[in-house]
Amino acid sequence: MLTYPASIPLSTRSLTRLTDLLRTRRRTLGARWRLPAHQQALMALAHLRNGDTLTRLAAGFGVSVTTVWRYLREAVDLLAAHAADLAAMRRAAKLAYAILDGTLIPIDRIADQRPYYSGKHKRHGVNVQVPADPAARLVWASPALPGSTHDLTAARTHGLIDALTSANVLTFADKGYQGAGGTIWTPFKRRRTRLSHRQKSVNRHHAKIRALGERALATLKTWKVLTKLPAARAAPARSCRPSSSCKPPKTPATHHENGSVM
Repeated sequence: MLTYPASIPLSTRSLTRLTDLLRTRRRTLGARWRLPAHQQALMALAHLRNGDTLTRLAAGFGVSVTTVWRYLREAVDLLAAHAADLAAMRRAAKLAYAILDGTLIPIDRIADQRPYYSGKHKRHGVNVQVPADPAARLVWASPALPGSTHDLTAARTHGLIDALTSANVLTFADKGYQGAGGTIWTPFKRRRTRLSHRQKSVNRHHAKIRALGERALATLKTWKVLTKLPAARAAPARSCRPSSSCKPPKTPATHHENGSVM
């Protein structure tokens, strides 16, 4: 077996946060784990951010694939339970303005695939709404909806429009959000007549501001696990727990955080 150094492009704050959550859970359960909490947290971040497979993680951390799968599910469930909800809009209320945009996260096909097919992107996926701040940082990421859901419908379903309006946050969004009302500003849309020079100028400045939202979406997509998102994880009704009869998925071998190569 050969080894090589590797890294995860995250701050130690991410590792510390997840480690603290795992330690708290372990004290509550009073059980024993084969790996210390910080190793389990490192394993989870390597999988989520770098996309390292269960096989490579098992080889690198010296545990079985089943143990890796169980550790990952535990860490992901903890992160989901402590994820920010629309209360994060309290932070947005302090911003000079916000940028709202939606993105399609590709998924595998499923039996009931029609709701997940996006006619706009010509592929199957889930719709995620992302408000960003003026520094192109993520403020919040919404739960996933079927890919056929329109951005405006998704934003209303999650209560984003009402939350941003109630907080009186000036929000820039693309033409997909026209008709949202409240504090949501969208570009001028050409109808029967051409846009005036003033309207074109406004649209250009509007686009420059919205480009920050694209940077926030790019940050979200640096988490490699999103490129392998199966529909079973995107659709809550199809999810399973480690204690159920579901079996850990078999994944092809790739490199892992500790750098082992088999």
